[in-house]
Amino acid sequence: MLLCVTASHKTAGFDLLERLSVHTTDIAPLIAEHDECVRGAVVLATCNRFEAYVDMDEPVTAAGAVGVEAALLAVEAATGVTAAEFDGSYSVVAGADVAEHLFAVASGLESVVVGEGEIAGQVRRALGDARKLGTSSGELERLFQRASEAQRGVKNSTALGRAGRSLVRLSLDLADSRVTDWAALRVLLVGTGAYAAATLAALRDRGADDITVYSPSGRAQKFATKHGLVWTDDAAYPRTAAASDLIITCTTADHHVLDAGVLRQGRSELDLDLPRIGEAAASGCPMGGSAYGGGRSLVIDLGLPRNVDPDVATVSDVDLLDLETIRLHAPLEELQATDAAREIVRAAARRFTQAGERQSLAPAVVALRQHVFGVLDDEISRVRTRDDDGRTEQALRHLVGRLLHTPTARAHDLAAQGRADEYVAALGALFGIEVPAQEAERAAAQADSATA
Repeated sequence: MLLCVTASHKTAGFDLLERLSVHTTDIAPLIAEHDECVRGAVVLATCNRFEAYVDMDEPVTAAGAVGVEAALLAVEAATGVTAAEFDGSYSVVAGADVAEHLFAVASGLESVVVGEGEIAGQVRRALGDARKLGTSSGELERLFQRASEAQRGVKNSTALGRAGRSLVRLSLDLADSRVTDWAALRVLLVGTGAYAAATLAALRDRGADDITVYSPSGRAQKFATKHGLVWTDDAAYPRTAAASDLIITCTTADHHVLDAGVLRQGRSELDLDLPRIGEAAASGCPMGGSAYGGGRSLVIDLGLPRNVDPDVATVSDVDLLDLETIRLHAPLEELQATDAAREIVRAAARRFTQAGERQSLAPAVVALRQHVFGVLDDEISRVRTRDDDGRTEQALRHLVGRLLHTPTARAHDLAAQGRADEYVAALGALFGIEVPAQEAERAAAQADSATA
C-alpha cells in the first residue's frame, strides 16, 4: 500500500514549508525505522512542497494510520515541527490515488507556476537520495520511475512545458517592468548550485552581463571560472551587495545570507569610496544605479529556507521579492494545455495501477495452474498403466490448457478493474488454494525489475 503525506503552497504557509525543508535527509530513514511494516520511504522537499511517500505492508491492520504516524513522528524528530503544528496543513493521499498525485506533481501541474520544469529533476533526485539512504522499495522505485515517464509524456505531448515558466523566470518577469536596461544592470548572484546555474542562464537570456557571484560556502571562484563571471569573497561581500542593482539569492543554506546589517555595512564602506569588487568602477551612489527603478535596488529571494532576512525591506530604496510574493503573481495556466496534461497523467496512473494489480495476481494465477496441473499429473500417473502411446496424456494436457485459459484471462480483467482480491478469495473458496504473501512480493519485485 502506497500513501503520501503532503503539504504544499496550496495547504501550508511558506513559514511552515521553510521549517519543513530543513534537515530533510533525516526523515526517510526515521520513517523506515518506525515499524517493520514500513517497506520504504521517499521524501520530496522543494521550495513550495514537502511530501513523504511511504510503502506499507498492506495486510497489516491499519497500515495507513501507521504510515501517517511514522511520517509525522519523523518530521517532528528531524525538523521540530510537531504534529499539532502540522495539523491542518497537510493531506494524506493513499492507494491508487498516490500515482496520479505524484505524476501531476512531477509534471508541474501542482507547482506555483504551472508547468515549471525544475520539479521533474527534484522528483528524480528524491528517489536518488532514497537509494543512497537505503530507504527505497520495489514499489516506490516503480512509482517514481513511472512518474518521470509521465512527466516526459506531458512535456512532449502538450504545450504545458512551453507555457509554464520557472520561478526564476517569473521573478525576472516581475522585475522587468522596472529594469530600464538589463545589459547595464549590476547583478549579484548568491549561490553556486544547480539553481544558481539556471538563474544565471535566465539572466543572460535577458541580456544581463555585469554579474558577480558570491558563495557563503566558499565556492564562488570555481563557479565564476566555469561560467565566465566575476566573483567576490566574504570581506568584499557587503559592499558588492550594496553596489548591486539586483541581488538574487538561491542557496541551500539554512540561515540568512543577506540582511539589513550587510547592506548598511556595504553602504557605509561605499561612502568611504572603497572600490567595488569586480570589473566595474566604484558606484556614485551607495545603493543601486540607473538600470533599475531610478536608483532603487531589488532583492529576489529564491531560497527555502529563506536566504534573506525580511528586515532588508527596512533599508531605504530596497525592494524585496520572495517566494510568497512570487506565488501571488503566478499567472493562470493555459486551460487547454493543462486539461490535456491532466488526461495524460490520469492515463499513466491507470496503467500504473493496472500493472500493479496484475503483479499482485501473478502468484494467484501460478497457484491455480500448479493446483490444476498437480491434479492432472496424478491422473496421468493413473492412466499411464495403460499402453496408449501417450495419447491419453496429450489429450488431458490439452484439455487442462483449455480449461485454464478463461480463468487466466479473467485474472487480467479483474486486475484491471481493481478486483484482484476477489480473484484470490475465489481460489481459496473454490479450490482451497492459498497464495502466500511472500510469493506476491517476489512476483512484484520480479515484474519491477523486468519493466524498469
